Amino acid sequence: GQNGAGKTTLVKHFNGLLKPVNGRVLIDGVDTRKTSVAKLARKVGFVFQNPDHQLFCETVEKEIAFALRNFGFDEKKIEKRVDWALNILDLTEYRNVSPFMLSGGERKRVALASVLAWNPKILILDEPTIGQDYMQKEKLRNFITQLNAQGKTVVIVTHDIEFVAECKPRIILMREGKIVADGEPHEILTNRDLLEYASLIPPEAATIVSELRKFGLRRKAIDVYEAGECIIEMWRSVQVK
Repeated sequence: GQNGAGKTTLVKHFNGLLKPVNGRVLIDGVDTRKTSVAKLARKVGFVFQNPDHQLFCETVEKEIAFALRNFGFDEKKIEKRVDWALNILDLTEYRNVSPFMLSGGERKRVALASVLAWNPKILILDEPTIGQDYMQKEKLRNFITQLNAQGKTVVIVTHDIEFVAECKPRIILMREGKIVADGEPHEILTNRDLLEYASLIPPEAATIVSELRKFGLRRKAIDVYEAGECIIEMWRSVQVK
């Protein structure tokens, strides 16, 4: 959804930062109103949109190790998890650097590393692509796919429609604090009226292929890879004729 749609407010209920006034929120069957934020945090990792809201240690290494020590990991395990997190997010060269000396995109990766290190079952990423270049977005997308394959739940808060199209997740569309759609990416991202209602612009690939459908193309596409396949298919059909 667009800015102000209520996305971040909603996900803050998942780790107890906010408590529901009406109804209830269950995480693995546990009512968040009856559980402390500390207990929920062990299970639900939250990476804020602004990394400066959760970074405070002197070095990147200490930042990643901080939560692990709080959760009672032994030093050997901490060292192993820190090394893994630094490597997976391309931060090894910044191990002994202050996170506040890094760029916004790098600080965001430090914040993500500090959460991933303790291996939460559920991971919430608030606008994770802000400040990231294309290569870092690709690595993030592939990493999210790996986490899903491991049985982890990844909740992404974003209005980066192109990133969503490439991830192809279940999509929950929000507008003015309400859910207006919940479904598969091809169903939602090719529905121009629905996206316009949520003040979002369709993916460029979907727009291009939509125009090609006027010339007989039958398939739909939401990312550049699918669009390429559609164009090749259309070209072959013309060649055959």
